[in-house]
Amino acid sequence: MGAQAREKVVVLLSGGMDSATALAMARNEGFECYALSFDYGQKCREELHAAAFLASSMGAVRHFVIPIGLDRYGGSALTDERPVPRSGEARTEFGIPETYVPARNTVFIAFALGWAETLGAHTVFIGANSVDYSGYPDCRPEYIAAWNQLARLATAEGASGGRPVEIRAPLMHLSKAQIIRTGRALGVDYGMTVSCYAPQDGLACGKCDSCVLRIKAFAEAGFPDPAPYVEA
Repeated sequence: MGAQAREKVVVLLSGGMDSATALAMARNEGFECYALSFDYGQKCREELHAAAFLASSMGAVRHFVIPIGLDRYGGSALTDERPVPRSGEARTEFGIPETYVPARNTVFIAFALGWAETLGAHTVFIGANSVDYSGYPDCRPEYIAAWNQLARLATAEGASGGRPVEIRAPLMHLSKAQIIRTGRALGVDYGMTVSCYAPQDGLACGKCDSCVLRIKAFAEAGFPDPAPYVEA
């Protein structure tokens, strides 16, 4: 008899350190990994190059980059003409950072759910984290729980009483330092990840929320940050 086929998983892969760690965790669990990234009109094009490298080097069976153009209606400092704010600055009227992209994770997971159904996969991995994060509403445990309830209703097999697609956020309750330690143990090359919201000529700005969280995390984890920064 031939080897038993591995179970498939769709991994949302942004090119950042959280999604790279989620991909490594899925691979470590023995899944056959299918990576999904999005060209949504983000200013940081470097993250798409990073996602392609990570998917290839970490053994993804296939990597799709889906163009969806969320920049057409803006609503975020990551997609429209306003500058990316420094860490802690420029909150919206609801206290959410201006780097929040409206409904981004909702759109991403919907695509991932559709691909999972097509593949016959029953799991989607997303690198959402609610411990050390910027305060986005779509990175919370209750958000993922709501998605799992929807997945049971919205998929053919789930609605027929079969096994639904499960949305898993394995980093949800880890600190950024714990994420780095986990990823390093699994062989993630964080030097190939892109976290910065506004890189300049391939160098991270060191000032945006994402950079500040990353710098703090590597310091707490006790490892040097391999990302190149504009200022030392």
